Amino acid sequence: MPTNDRTATRDERPWALVTGATGGLGQAFADHLAIRDYNLVLVGRRVGVLEELGDRLSTRRGVQTVPLQIDLASDDQCRTLIDELGSREITVDTLVNNAGFGTLDDVADIDPRRLGAEVAVNCRALTELTAALLPAMIAARRGSIVNVSSAAAFQPIPGLATYAAAKRYVLDFTRALWHETRGTGVRVTAICPGPTQTGFFERAGDRDGTIPGRRRRPEQVVRTAFRALEHHRPVAVDGLVNKAQVALVSLTPDALTSAVTNKMFRAGR
Repeated sequence: MPTNDRTATRDERPWALVTGATGGLGQAFADHLAIRDYNLVLVGRRVGVLEELGDRLSTRRGVQTVPLQIDLASDDQCRTLIDELGSREITVDTLVNNAGFGTLDDVADIDPRRLGAEVAVNCRALTELTAALLPAMIAARRGSIVNVSSAAAFQPIPGLATYAAAKRYVLDFTRALWHETRGTGVRVTAICPGPTQTGFFERAGDRDGTIPGRRRRPEQVVRTAFRALEHHRPVAVDGLVNKAQVALVSLTPDALTSAVTNKMFRAGR
């Protein structure tokens, strides 16, 4: 009988933790893992959405779910999350560091506190959770870590400066981690989506379609991420168009790509 057990008793299924589980991409990751019979720790800020997702996955898939209302911009709450896992005796087999957000505007025109929160969620929380959960994976000689980067990580982007730089951090951190964990039984990958059908753009402030490109579905991004894990690839760019754009950027001087991007964003405002 399906259970949504917020006290999480132990059973034979492995546990996965998905941050940013209230968003479209986070929910797609949760769906994918539940279908594969993972119990789930669902982390986000909107508890009602988390509980609804947990109830649905428990009912349809028969897995245990633990919805945890956590604001990863807060260092204290990030540590609370880690402590909560310990108190429930949950050992995470698969970590999906999906939480993140961006802000579409010039740095000078953005509240510094918002930019600080952006870096905290995109970089610090991802790093702390990885560092906290990785030792147990290495000891068990199994485990998976998916870090959600972005196609934006491959170039500086005026108008999304902090976001692109933060996702570059995620990309380089994951590449290094991939080398550090070789031979340990732990698989690591950075998934780099381009424009995707989620609430990201609206939250970033792009309500008028400034950011161009045909948007991929969250399910496609998730499939790309897990194929990369399966084949032990440290980085995966989702979608043929995004792959082609990233390849082109790698051959183009940063000064030129930044100038083109800057012109594009300003034309859309």
